[in-house]
Amino acid sequence: MNHVEITVRRCYSHDEPGWLSLRKMLWPSCPEATHLDEMRAWCANPERFAAFVAESPSGDTFGFAEASIRYDFVNGTETLPVGFLEGIYVSEDARQAGVARRLVARVEDWVKSLGCTEMASDALLDNAVSQAAHRALGFEETERVVFFRKPLD
Repeated sequence: MNHVEITVRRCYSHDEPGWLSLRKMLWPSCPEATHLDEMRAWCANPERFAAFVAESPSGDTFGFAEASIRYDFVNGTETLPVGFLEGIYVSEDARQAGVARRLVARVEDWVKSLGCTEMASDALLDNAVSQAAHRALGFEETERVVFFRKPLD
């Protein structure tokens, strides 16, 4: 897909066209009921969470981004609160067309409107594609970490 005319709109309801199907593409192992519960919770707290969908003039959706405002410590940041890019997905046929950049620009506008001066995100250590996409979107790597867990009897 070459450069395409898109609109990025904010999702205000869990049943916004395209949001659920795109979420299922990014997080396929998550049950649909869990997706819907999370989406409802996001829409119920619009000063803390926001979701945006990229769509064509005909209404086809091909990308989404979700962001939050975090008030607790966020690795690699220096200020609070911090805007956090919780998830971003662009369908394969719409990649390399500026969709992710447009989605992140809308997230940036939203977090700045709430007083944030930094934005953060994360990617799994083995997800080189996500890491490259973050760098292309202007994020800089701040640290790498491996989490551990110990069950207690």
